[in-house]
Amino acid sequence: MTGEAPVNDAWSTRPEGAADRAAVRAVNLAAFPTAEEADLVDGLRADPPAWIDGLSMLSETAGGTPVGHALLTRCHVDDHPALALAPCAVLPEYQRRGAGAAAIRAVLDAARALGENLVVCLGHAEYYPRFGFTPASGFGVRAPFEVPDEAMMALALDGSRPVPGGTIRYPDAFGV
Repeated sequence: MTGEAPVNDAWSTRPEGAADRAAVRAVNLAAFPTAEEADLVDGLRADPPAWIDGLSMLSETAGGTPVGHALLTRCHVDDHPALALAPCAVLPEYQRRGAGAAAIRAVLDAARALGENLVVCLGHAEYYPRFGFTPASGFGVRAPFEVPDEAMMALALDGSRPVPGGTIRYPDAFGV
């Protein structure tokens, strides 16, 4: 490589494997100002009801270096199963080049293949709609804490299936 990150369609994606834990932690540590998100991933990985094999996705360079990460874990809307998208991280030198989007698309596709439907996300209202996320309030879904309506988003992976309304119940690792 010439030192430039590949364009959007050049990213490969794959599920996290046991040998990738250090790389996933390194991506999250580099992408955020504190270790909070990296610790969250470790906490979720240690929570069997929250962790779903195949829903921690990496994006890689052509040389196989992990540069992006997206994670879906089990949460609930009232008593109905759903998924939470968090965290999503990209090494700073690869940000805004499609690595994060590739990991997010791959993890949403993996969830769809597993028969999952509802995904919730607390994030930037300018970024996540490109994946189909809309305000969660439109589904009757709300966060268990105060948050701007446009920042709490939801996505139905199968529009033909009903989406439960209610309050999101996150895994304990989220601390809410």
